[in-house]
Amino acid sequence: MAKSKNFLLLISLLAFFPLCFSSKTIGGYLYPQFYDHSCPKAQEIVKSIVAKAVAKEARMAASLLRLHFHDCFVKGCDASVLLDGSGSIITEKISNPNRNSARGFEVLDEIKDALEKECPHTVSCADILTLAARHSTVLTGGPSWEVPLGRRDSRGASLSGSNNDIPAPNNTFETILTKFKRQGLNIVDLVALSGSHTIGNARCTSFRQRLYNQTGNGRPDYTIDQSFAAQLRRRCPRSGGDQNLFFLDFVSPTKFDNSYFKNLLAYKGLLNSDQVLLTKNQQAMELVKQYAENQELFFVQFAKSMIKMGNISPLTGSRGEIRKNCRKINS
Repeated sequence: MAKSKNFLLLISLLAFFPLCFSSKTIGGYLYPQFYDHSCPKAQEIVKSIVAKAVAKEARMAASLLRLHFHDCFVKGCDASVLLDGSGSIITEKISNPNRNSARGFEVLDEIKDALEKECPHTVSCADILTLAARHSTVLTGGPSWEVPLGRRDSRGASLSGSNNDIPAPNNTFETILTKFKRQGLNIVDLVALSGSHTIGNARCTSFRQRLYNQTGNGRPDYTIDQSFAAQLRRRCPRSGGDQNLFFLDFVSPTKFDNSYFKNLLAYKGLLNSDQVLLTKNQQAMELVKQYAENQELFFVQFAKSMIKMGNISPLTGSRGEIRKNCRKINS
């Protein structure tokens, strides 16, 4: 076990170094020791509050991980998703991917309040969100990695970006891959990061069309196991029940493992965007099979891809700001 953890750490570090030195932006780059002197207890504070929140509600781990994803795919990892609406800002929280489903904001508020008391005006909301995603993964049994830090917070949001850039459950494989490529991510990142659906929930409205042949061509969806579909229909009727929640991974819904990929092989992926990884692309299918067979391989790649995603267009140096309140820009 110790050897395995050391191996994962080594791989994570190897993944980090090229990003660190190749991603220089105006005023600096990201590196794990960014707060070692300015706020040495920062990571400990984030970890403690996330642990308390996940202990209270296991689903919160997936919610925080999802928020990080939805943040990075819109203008980069800049905490724009955390901004409430105001006179000058139209919040991303009302976008199609976030409305009635994005959650965990109160946990991030608590972390920010604690950090402002410990080291005022020092730790960005963007870094808090990135660290919370890592801790959520670890707390549920997934891999750990060194988180490059030093992001600053945006002074604006993008509702259109949130609506258009975040992959949707009903997107085709090609559309999803195109959205990943726009962010500098590849097909390996797509499959590995989709593995985060080993924890969390999805609403009935996110996959109903798969249960009732609403695919646009009138033909049944043969990419879902029919007994599994029948089971889902009990709580996801043809109309109504839109907000009813279902586990993304019905085998081990609160444990970060590789059963998500095993479910895909059994045609029991909940979302269309999950199952197309097996049915629409040869390379993606091979990766699904590899991760289903080898959990450590999945963990290593997931850590690499999370570092890569967390490195999408960060604001550093004098760009952006360090928000005092994650919900609003500084006055």
